[in-house]
Formats: sequence, structure tokens, C-alpha cells
Amino acid sequence: MESIIGPVLGSVGEFVDCHINFQNDVNDLRKRVADLKRRRNDKVAELLIVDDSEKQVKEEVQGWLEDARRVIEIEMPDIEKEVQNVSNLSRGNLGRRVRQKIQDVREIYDRGSFPESLVIERPPPIGITLPTENMVGEVDVKEKIWEYLRSHEVGMIGVCGIGGVGKTTVMKHIHNELLNEATGFTKIIWVTVSQSLSVVKLQGNIAREMNKSLPEGRDELKRASRLQDIMKTVKYALILDDVWDKFTLHRVGIPEPTIENGCKIVITSRSIDVCNYLRCQIVKVPPLPQQESLNLFLDKVGHDILLIPNLENILKAMVAECAGLPLAIVVIAGSMRGVTDIREWRSALRQLCDCVAGTERDSEDRIFKRLKFSYDRLTNSSIQECFSYCSLYPEDWVIPKKDLIEDWICEGLVEKLGSRREMHDRGHEILNRLENNCLLEEDDVGDEEGVKMHDVVRDMALRVKSTGPSKFMVKAEMSLTEILEKDEWTEDLDKVSLMASEISDIPINMFPKCLMLSTLILHDNIKLKQIPECFLANMPLLKFLNLSYTGIEALPNSICSLKNLTALILRGCQSLERMPSLSKLKALKKLDLAEAGLCVAPEGIEMLENLEYLDLSAPKLKVLPRGKISKLFRLQYLRKYPIFSTDIRAEEVARLKKLECFEGIFDQQKDLNSFVSELNHFGRPNNYLLGVGVNNELVNEEGRYFGKFNNDVRFRKVALSYCKIGYEDELVLPDDLRNLLMGLCNTVADISIFLRNLTQLQTYELSDCKGIECVVSSSSSSSSSLTAMSNLKKLRLWFLPSLQDIVKVEKTTVLLAPTISPHIFSNLKHLMVWYCPKLKKLFPCELLQGQGLQNLEQIIVHNCESMEEIIGWEEEEVGHQTTTPILIPLPKLRILGLQILPKLKRIYPEGEVMACDSLNSIYISNCPKVKRIPLCLGRENGQPSLAAMKGIHIQNPKEWWESLEWENPDDKYVLLPFIKYIGDDYGHWVNIKYGSVEPYIFFDNF
Repeated sequence: MESIIGPVLGSVGEFVDCHINFQNDVNDLRKRVADLKRRRNDKVAELLIVDDSEKQVKEEVQGWLEDARRVIEIEMPDIEKEVQNVSNLSRGNLGRRVRQKIQDVREIYDRGSFPESLVIERPPPIGITLPTENMVGEVDVKEKIWEYLRSHEVGMIGVCGIGGVGKTTVMKHIHNELLNEATGFTKIIWVTVSQSLSVVKLQGNIAREMNKSLPEGRDELKRASRLQDIMKTVKYALILDDVWDKFTLHRVGIPEPTIENGCKIVITSRSIDVCNYLRCQIVKVPPLPQQESLNLFLDKVGHDILLIPNLENILKAMVAECAGLPLAIVVIAGSMRGVTDIREWRSALRQLCDCVAGTERDSEDRIFKRLKFSYDRLTNSSIQECFSYCSLYPEDWVIPKKDLIEDWICEGLVEKLGSRREMHDRGHEILNRLENNCLLEEDDVGDEEGVKMHDVVRDMALRVKSTGPSKFMVKAEMSLTEILEKDEWTEDLDKVSLMASEISDIPINMFPKCLMLSTLILHDNIKLKQIPECFLANMPLLKFLNLSYTGIEALPNSICSLKNLTALILRGCQSLERMPSLSKLKALKKLDLAEAGLCVAPEGIEMLENLEYLDLSAPKLKVLPRGKISKLFRLQYLRKYPIFSTDIRAEEVARLKKLECFEGIFDQQKDLNSFVSELNHFGRPNNYLLGVGVNNELVNEEGRYFGKFNNDVRFRKVALSYCKIGYEDELVLPDDLRNLLMGLCNTVADISIFLRNLTQLQTYELSDCKGIECVVSSSSSSSSSLTAMSNLKKLRLWFLPSLQDIVKVEKTTVLLAPTISPHIFSNLKHLMVWYCPKLKKLFPCELLQGQGLQNLEQIIVHNCESMEEIIGWEEEEVGHQTTTPILIPLPKLRILGLQILPKLKRIYPEGEVMACDSLNSIYISNCPKVKRIPLCLGRENGQPSLAAMKGIHIQNPKEWWESLEWENPDDKYVLLPFIKYIGDDYGHWVNIKYGSVEPYIFFDNF
């Protein structure tokens, strides 16, 4: 009997205790949940500074974040609702749940201490997706390759065919499919080998693709042993593209594919002998059939060309002359794009027939002569030379467009125009012509736009130059350890490129006689320490000398005899300490010393009367005698940093009437103030970049990155970092400033004081300035600073821990009148707010009435833990009610991105109407309290209009979407096809750092 009564009495006692202490327990739970929330927010803040490319959140941390989110955002709100409605009879039962939840929260809180790191190294990817073109005609070839890849008996596969037939294209498609299919491979490796086989380079490239390193030096045997040890640990599929020479796997260090290890090797080669030597199963890539050739031609030239009367037979004949070679078809079609005169088509067909006459079926002449037809159709010799110049770069090299055009200008390949900007525009026009003719392919180099040559097109360009009057000698990226023999330096050479090799020595008796040589490129030979006096002595017509990123320590005196030298490029020569006087180089137009090791400026700079481009951004360069720069009256581009008080004065810069671009970083704020004051008095170049305390980019002590400094010289920009604004002299800025970037300026409290007269300001970025409480205040903003804001197009606010208002209206002021105009942000297009923990709303409603934010296109708000509403009434107007809803117009808003806003309740006030008919892309993550989205679909014939809609990306649980309230309930179901659920894994999303792809899937122009 006691065994029954005891537990019952204990249960009753517990029930009574929970009833009596109910309120105390609820308060205890609230406190513990608040503590848990603070700990969670701290962990989120830690994760935000993690480099997403190298680290990933630990699974236990992700699980903890999800448990914390569930308690804070789901379970606690449910308990609070029950607490509000609990009856006396139910208090005991609910009290039990509260006590259990206290225990759960205590356990979750304790688990969140994480004394060690929150992240681990991200495992290396199986491979990287390659950019591909549409595959035409290679379907059977692809199936045959896949058959061998799946076969246990075949380990080596050789894909053969003449240049331009499509070997690389089909293998890129297979490579990408291997990444996505369950093949069992743990590593998919792609390496381009190219013509000059370097075992050391091949070893290094394979190791790099596996995120491993090999012993330094050229000891092939040691490197091979290490590489073999690495590759034995993975089941790999290795694709070696464009192999020309025979080699053995053992020599490189590649384990032999066997049935036991399940590895595969695929090589593409123009030579069947190479494939047989490696004992490959051969797959030949044949030319395209006639109909597929015609389809490809029409895809590139445009199908509307068939509308031209009587053209079809000519078109088919031209396609037939392409011999089924996809590259030839693409390039020839590109050269005919836009031609509508049938007579020109007939003439082109005749030229093509004459060009390819007599070529053998399997000879490389088949592709060469067809590609040369497109080269000949450029007609303009200057454009042809610009095209040929690209072949001086190594095979498969992505060339930054800006650098390429600069080289063209220095070489005189772009005609002399009124300004440097006009010449750059002309350079882009030429690049567009070459890209449209499919002679160059567009590609990117990091953040920069670039181009590259297909290796077969490059072969054609070099072959043309091997027979012409101005010959090229190109041994770029061929792993040369010594300079070429003297007999290779023939007298008829025009341009020589030995870039990206490993040349370490030029013999002191090397005396090449190159009387016609105009261009010599030794760029990126870091082991090259010196150039003998005699080496340059017999090159009287040398105009362009590029020694950038070499290890040279001094320039030879013989350089002074190069009377025709127009460009001397020494960028990145960090060991360079001595230079002879340059006073005799009267023809010199470009001198680039960026990142060079010089401490003293070269003598004789002031004598370079034709100099147009001068880069003195050598970090150690501290001595630049005043007055020398002002004598360079032809100067168009000038870059110098750091700038000291004894260096360049603004008065000197103002005297340079042809100066278009000036870029300078000052050592101290007072130097910038003095410089800008003089500029405002004397005048300034149209384009400038000025900075204090920055060196190429703004990064704080935690490694947070805020933006590049030297990004585009066409913008009038000032970047300030670690400046004590308010403690030193008043900050002086150029009157015509367009872009202002302030990072880590912690003493700034009121920004309006230095926005006066900045009537052309378009972009303003504040980052990590701990004293900023508001951007615009009615109590301190003058009418001139408000005018500056009214012209603003982009506003970025990052990591501002004290920011409470973007627009602050003091209570003593009549709301928004007269000191705060509703037009203050009338030109604003893009707004980004990131990690501002005290900010409760973006804008007051009054600002949107009339034409307040009529041009706003993007709103992005991330991790603002106190944010309650995007648009709302001022606090004293919370009770604002009218019988007629107020229209809040955002007519051009296209993109709305909201992430990690736990307190956000409303995007706009209840009872009001938000007009944003252009809204087409929405991204919402971790905003659990939002119940309405400002999306009212237009109607056409009673049906919703979805023409503008692109997508709605949602991280919140699906139940959240179901709970949303709509003006028209049917809209929720109409929008379902546009919904993308990103997932409920909170830990995954807090690890996303700005700049990564996913959170900005629609956030362009930032």
C-alpha cells in the first residue's frame, strides 16, 4: 500500500509546490532564456568573422544553435501564451512544464560554453566546377568515355583529335558530371598540361588541386615520391588536358590506375602516339556532321540570317568549308555576325575557299587556315596587332582587361586620343570586337574582368607572327631556367616574351643583336636577380621593357642608352634598390614602380618630359624631392603612397593640367587636410582616390574586410581608416567628392559636420565606427549636409555598435520640418545595414510620404538584433491612427533582404499600405516574428501578374510561410512556385560571411 501512496503523495506535493511557486518559476525561466539568448548572440557574432572559405561550423555548434533557436523562438513564445491564459486549476500542470523547461534551458546553456573553437577546417572539395560551353555533336564520344570510366578493366583513357575538334569541351562536361554523380571518387582533378611539358610544374599543379604542397626545388624524384604518397590516399579521377609530349606516370609520381584502387586517368591530346605510349584506351573525337555544324553556325551567327534571300546555299557552303571543326565554326560564324549583304557573304565564301585550298584532311593546317580567315577579316591592322599581342601571354593565361589595354596604349597599338580615358574606351571597343568575333574568350581574374585565348587560336596567332615581317619569339611559362641561346635571338625579332618562367641567370657575356626588337617581357621571373650591362646594349629600338615581379636588385646602366624606350615596368620588384639616372630616357611615357623596393626615387624623373603614367606606390619610398612632379606637364596618371608632408603638394598636382587620375595615400590626416585645401583652391584632376591610414584595402584588427581602396580610378573617392576625427584638425574633403568610405574611425560621433558642401556625394560607407549614434540628426545637420544626403545613391552601414537611428528627429523639433526634409534620401538606390545591434528601425514613415524614397531599389538588413520594424512611426506617433490608411510608396523597390532579425515584427506599420509594385526578389532568414510581406500582386484580367517576380528565398520554417497574412489570400498560393526553402539549419546560416555567394543571390550592385 505504501508503495502506491508514496509516489502519489509526492506527485501531489510537487503539483502543489509548482502551483504556489508558479510565478517565481516563470520569472526564473524568462531570465535563463534571456541569458541563453545573449550567449547565442555572442556565438553568432563570433561566427560572423569566420572566413567561410576555409572554416565551417562544428556539427555540435550547429546542433546547439538549433536547440537554442527552438527554445527562444518557438517553445518560449508558446509557454508565454499559456502563462497569459492559465487558470488556477492549470497552474500546477503548467508549472511542471516550466520547471522541466528550466532544466532544459540550463543544460542547453551549459552546453554552449565551447571552450575550444566553434569551427573546424573545411574539408577540401572533391573538385571545382568548370565553366563550360554547350556541347555539340560529342554525345557518342561522351557516352564512350563514360563507358570506360565505369569499366573496371580500363584505367587509362586517351581522348584524341585535331586541335579545335572539341576534346576539352567534352571533358569539361564529364568533369562536372563526375562532381555530381555517385561515382565513388574522392577527388576529381583537372590539370591543363599544354605544349611545353614541365614535370616539376605538372607535379605542383596536381598537388595544388589536392590542397597539398611538395618539397621546394626541382628535384623531380623527391617531389614524385611525395606526390605518390599523397595520391595513394584518395580514389582519384585525373584529367590531363592538352598533353603534347610523352612521359611516364612513375616520373611524375602518379600511381598507376588499377582494378584495386579504382582510379582513372583521362588525357586529351592531338597526338594518338602520346595516348598509345601511355597505354590508353583510345577515344577519337570526330568532326561534326553537316547538320550539327550548320546548327552550331546558326547559333553563333544568329538564326535570323536565314531571312536574307538566296543566302541558304552560300551559308551551307561556308559551313562545309569549316570541315566540322567546332572551334573553326564558332570563330568563322563570329566573324560573319551582323553581315546582311549577300554580296559580302559571297566574297567571304570565296576568300575562305581560297584560304583552305590544298589542306590535308588530318593536318593541323585544317584548323589553322580556317582560323586565319577570321583573323584576316579583322581587316584593321591595328586590331590585328592587338589580337596578336595577346599571344605573348602564356597558354590558358587569363589577362586582366585593364592591364592588357594599358599595354596596348604603351605599345602604340591604340591610336592617340584626347585623354587616357578615351583610349581605354577605345581599348574596350577593340576587346569587344575580338570577343564578338570569338577570337578571345571572356573570363575573370578575381574581381577583375579578363580575357583569354583558346590555345588553338593562340597557336594560329603565333604561326602568323612566325612568318610575318615582325616576328614574335614566345617562350612564356615554359619553365626555362636559363636565358635562350644567343642564336635564337635573331635580328628580325620584333617582340620577345619569356614571362612566367624560372630564369635565374643571364650570362655576363650574353650580347644578343636584336636591332629590330621593340618589346621584351621578362615579367614573373622571380629568380632573376640581375641583368648584365651587355644584354640590353644592342637593342636600339626597344620601346617596351617589362621586368615586373622579377628579383632584380639593380638596373644596368646600359638602360640609359635605350633612347626609344617608352615604357619601363618594374611593378612588384621588391628586391630593387638601385636605379641609374633616367634623365636620358626622353621618350619614356610610362614608369611603373608599384610595390618596388626602392627607398629613394630615381634620379632624373623631372627630365622625363614625355612621361604620361607614373606609379610611385613603392611602400619604402620616402624621399621624393618637392617640385619634381610639377615639371611632368604631360602626366595623365599619378599614383603615390604613402605621401608625407615633404612629398607632393596639391599645388604641384594642380599644375598638371593633363592629369586625369591621381591616387594617393597620406600618412596623417593633417596631410590630407592640407592637400585637399590646396586642391579646393587650385583645382584637381577629374578622377582621384585619396586615403589616410589605408594600404589597398580596409581591414580591422579582427580581419573584417570593408572594401578595396584602389578599385576604379574613375571615381572620386576618399577612404579613411583609424582617423581620430574630432580630435585632430577638422576633416577637409574635396568639394566634388562622390564616394566616401570611413572605417575604424571610432572618435566620430556626428558625421554631418564634414558632409557640408558635398553636393555630389553618391556613395557613403561607414564601418566599425564605434561612436556613431545616428547618420542624420535634425539637431546638428545643416541644410548643406542634408543636400549631400539628398544626392546619395548608395548607403552602407557596417558594424556600428552604437547606431540607434539612421534619421534622428529631436523631440524639440517639429517632425521632419523644416530641418529634415522628406526628400533627404530622394536619390538613394541601395541601402545595406549590417550588424547594428541597437538600431530599432530604418526609417520613419514620414520620410516616405511624398517622394521620400522614390528611387530606393534595394534594402538589405543583416543581424540587427534590436530591429523591430523596417519602416515605422516615431515613438510619439505610435498612437497614430487615421480613418484612411497612409500610402507608403517605394515604387522602385526590387530587392528586400532580411537576415537574423529576431525582434523584427513589421516591415511597415499595421493599418498602412505599402506600395512596392516592382518588388521581385525577397530573401528572409531568421525573422520569426514577421507576419506580413509587402507584396501585393497586380492584376491583369483578374489574374495575378507575375512578370516581375524572380524568387522568394526563405530560411524560416515552412510553417512561417503558412502563417503569413496577405492582402489577397490567393496570392500566397500563386507565389508557391517562386518559393525556395533554404533550410532550417540555423547554424549553417550564421556562418555566412558578407561577400559569400548565397546571402547575396539577388543583392546586386553592392
